[in-house]
Amino acid sequence: MFYLHCTKKLLNRIKPDIVTAGPSDTALGNWYATVMFWKPQVALLVSERTLLPVLLPLAPAATLAPRFPSQLALVLKEHGVPSEFIAQEVWRMDKVQYAKTANRSVVGILNEFVKQAEFWLAAYAYEKGDDDDLLAISAKLAETPCSPLYKGPVSPDRALHELVKAGAQA
Repeated sequence: MFYLHCTKKLLNRIKPDIVTAGPSDTALGNWYATVMFWKPQVALLVSERTLLPVLLPLAPAATLAPRFPSQLALVLKEHGVPSEFIAQEVWRMDKVQYAKTANRSVVGILNEFVKQAEFWLAAYAYEKGDDDDLLAISAKLAETPCSPLYKGPVSPDRALHELVKAGAQA
């Protein structure tokens, strides 16, 4: 089970039952999400633990959480994460609870990624139904240095690899 902390814009679209968040069962921890009003609209999700970004089509908004693990699996595969880690992570995401945003630092990263994604959108010319472009944009965003990670791996892709490596050694 994991908690999906949604911005007010996204909560208004999904209209889920909101709970008080706790710790997640997943290695990547809780996730933060917002909506990007592109044509078609896109959801941006960011791991609280590694700041790894994942983009996926928003529509239909009510099925965002159930569709998210399969998109995360594609992003993890794109980053060269071992299939055992991916399978374990997706398996632990069998249940989701919605919560309001609580970590302002992660919300700041979400906002920064939204701005940067606009640039990459133009570079990759995202068109309806072309999820490969969203995967490429997610991968490019993961290379971004993020201030909450400066004392360690610096960027989400490096933080992801450190987390996977630490899990493999445990």
